[in-house]
Amino acid sequence: MNIPALTTRVFFSLLLSAASFQVLYAAPGDPVEVEADQLDIDQNAGTAVYTGDVRIRQGDLRIDGTRVEIQRNANGELSRAIATGDRAYIRNRFEGREEITEGKAKRITYHVAERRVVLTDRAELSQGDDRFTGGQLEYFIDRGVIQARSDVEGSENQRIRMILQPEQQ
Repeated sequence: MNIPALTTRVFFSLLLSAASFQVLYAAPGDPVEVEADQLDIDQNAGTAVYTGDVRIRQGDLRIDGTRVEIQRNANGELSRAIATGDRAYIRNRFEGREEITEGKAKRITYHVAERRVVLTDRAELSQGDDRFTGGQLEYFIDRGVIQARSDVEGSENQRIRMILQPEQQ
């Protein structure tokens, strides 16, 4: 295989990964900015794995981690983003929500089609001044539901805490 053909395929794959972000996360025209030390793409599996101080930005969306895996479905659309690291981070103004949502955990999984975010191990989630912590937090965006658990497999119990601010009149 010659180098120009390989370079063209990798460039095309990168464009598809960036286009997946653009379609699902932000207003048309918002650029996707990705910083990482390494990128591995598996076109057959529909995955792109970024490693090494990964930072992904587009509009209000921000995903940071030591490793971020992007998975696409059969239609080439982003189906899941998994960020891992000592303090993986997600920040977004989800459609239909006024406030910014921020989360930190050792593992963050964003299920795009389900509009669900799962934060696992030393999980923290905040919306406005409301804060939740625990072993695992699951946020159902459309329903505005948060489910919290203190137990995480392979880790000690992490008690649930929440701080809810009174509504302003």
